Amino acid sequence: MNIPELPNIKAELLDAPSLDKLAPQGDMNHPPRILMLYGSLRERSFSRFLTFEATRILEHFGAEVRIFDPMELPMVGSVPETHPKVVELRELCLWSEGQVWCSPERHGAITAVMKNQIDWIPLEQGAVRPSQGRTLAVMQVCGGSQSFNVVNTLRLLGRWMRMFTIPNQSSVPMAYKEFDDAGRMRPSAYYDRVVDVMEELFKLTLLMRGRSDYLTDRYSERNERARAAINRQIERL
Repeated sequence: MNIPELPNIKAELLDAPSLDKLAPQGDMNHPPRILMLYGSLRERSFSRFLTFEATRILEHFGAEVRIFDPMELPMVGSVPETHPKVVELRELCLWSEGQVWCSPERHGAITAVMKNQIDWIPLEQGAVRPSQGRTLAVMQVCGGSQSFNVVNTLRLLGRWMRMFTIPNQSSVPMAYKEFDDAGRMRPSAYYDRVVDVMEELFKLTLLMRGRSDYLTDRYSERNERARAAINRQIERL
């Protein structure tokens, strides 16, 4: 079957989106599952403090939240993928429906600690994609004036990992002024923005879950699978 005005398209592989197809699939009775990653190993880590603040907000909304501790996660390529910290990180990614990435800005970019965590997350793990279809919120802390270098980089990485990054974001300047001795964030417009970001993430995660498989089902990949199936049949002859 051909489509006269679209001769390059295989009609049997083309999906016509509709509202009916966006009905959620699967078990939706559990709370939204959110994984938190932060990018510093310092004892007084402001990215960790900000991650904890975001966690409290998400848990108040009703999310089930897990925070990955990057301490003792080896550098990518230095150990087998069976290393316990690597296995833990990948299992958390598979478990999650949404994620929050929070990194300090160092030399105008994300930290090695943050990038190392993301680099350990494969685009594909067998037939499963640990990051595809998850929602993502990005945040950063700055030692000086406000910057958006980190959140911009995290957005780029999230897109590469095939995640749905929410429009809102948080950048906290002069973070040492924004947290008290106990590591709690002081009231401010920056704190209000964190609430905004977590609220938006929670809402969009509710909208996405049960629908992400359909939303990430692509014509090009269906076409590729069809060609691979034909090639396998030919090889059997």
